[in-house]
Parts: sequence; C-alpha cells; structure tokens
Amino acid sequence: MPRRRASPAPPPAPAAARGSAGSPNPVGSTVSAGSHRTRGREERRLRIIGGQWRGRKFRFPALSLRPTPDRVRETLFNWLQGRIVGAHCLDLYAGSGALGLEALSRGAASVTFVEQQRGAADALERLLRDWQAGGWIVACAQARTFLAARGSVYAAARAGHTGGAALTTGAGLTAAAGVGGGAGPFDLVFLDPPFGSGELPAALAALEQGWLAPGGRIYVEHARGEPLPALPAQWQELRAGTAGEVGYHLLVAAAGTTSE
Repeated sequence: MPRRRASPAPPPAPAAARGSAGSPNPVGSTVSAGSHRTRGREERRLRIIGGQWRGRKFRFPALSLRPTPDRVRETLFNWLQGRIVGAHCLDLYAGSGALGLEALSRGAASVTFVEQQRGAADALERLLRDWQAGGWIVACAQARTFLAARGSVYAAARAGHTGGAALTTGAGLTAAAGVGGGAGPFDLVFLDPPFGSGELPAALAALEQGWLAPGGRIYVEHARGEPLPALPAQWQELRAGTAGEVGYHLLVAAAGTTSE
C-alpha cells in the first residue's frame, strides 16, 4: 500500500496570539499586569521587626512616602537597645510611621507622630486604633510648624480644639502626659525628611529649643550623596551607616536641653 504523506505542520500563530502589543487580549497580559500590581502592593507594605508586634505587617497609602528600609530599621534599633523601653519619642517626619511604630512595639512609653500629608496621618491614626495601641499622638502638621508651636499644640488638645494641627490622641495618653508634661523633652527623635527638602538644618537647630532630654538620641536619615549638616554645639555622632541610597546617623545631645 502506498505510504500516507504526513500532514503539513500548522502555520505559526499570528503575532496577536503571541501577546503582541496590538493584540486585544495578548497572551500573558494578565500575568504581567498581576505581577505589576503585586509589586505595587509589596512596595506599600511593611512589617514590624521586633517587640510585641513583631512580624505584623501593615500597609501605607500610595503617597510620596519613602519608608526607612527594614535593614536600616533593624540596625538602628540594635543601636538603641536598652534605650527604647519607657522612652518618649518624636517621629517628626512620620510618613508610614514605621520608626515610631517600631518604637511602640518595643516598649516606648509614648510616640508623637508628625506628618503633613492628611492621607498618611489618617491612615496612621486608623492603624494605631486598629492595633489598640496606647501612648500615641498623631499631629497632621508640617514639621517646622509643629516645632515652632511648642506647647501650644498640646494646650489646644487639652482645650478640645486643635486648630490647624489636627492633633489626635490615642488611648493611654491624656493631653500632654507622657511627653514630659509639655511639648517635650523627648528621649529619642527620628528625623527622616524627604530627600532634597533642605529640612534637616532647621530641624536640628529647632530641637535645641527645649525638645530634647539630657542625653537624648537623634536619628537622622538623608540621601547618601548629601553630607550631614553641621551639628549643634555639644552634639556628637555615635554611629553611622549607609544602605543603598540612604545615609543614616545616630547622634546624642551630650549636654541635653530642658523645656522653657
């Protein structure tokens, strides 16, 4: 019997079926879009590294925020071992709140979060309430405005009107209690302003005006390529490091300051 000829191979699929840009439903488009969305979600998710909330994850708004990386936070809180429990802290450019939340998780007595973006401040307040955290204040205000206001922000909270500061207190922190009976002094201050904002020199100088407890620690974060601003008299640098695009320093107010 004569052999049957093999059927010819099917023609290659049209370009559209292989996922070309012109395809109305390109192959792989769902996977690609899903992967992108997943990366976006991961970029807006952080976790607590240590303390009572260790391993707990939280999300923060898709705003112009640049949270301190996990690796840097872990290094910082290793430096601060023995100084967190019972400390009164100021997270001056709070953003996602990662630094202040880490401090609360590790036993800080109080954290005052200052964040100028309303969406970020509201999200942080909701998170603190959801976690049933105590000893916190969230102030929606610019850092310079907050520092210039000094005790008036807390006085407004006691009077029941917060003006433009939009200050909210958390359970366990009544009025100014937990922050030295007024606007400071703080044992630990986190300074992590937006890169290139030029905020650091003014913030460092303002902290000398009654905000720091004697021997208070100040954490400073800035773009790696930028120099650390000149420090106030009698301040000292204790530690320093770099990670990626971030330069970070732990300072001490050697002589300290007292509230006026």
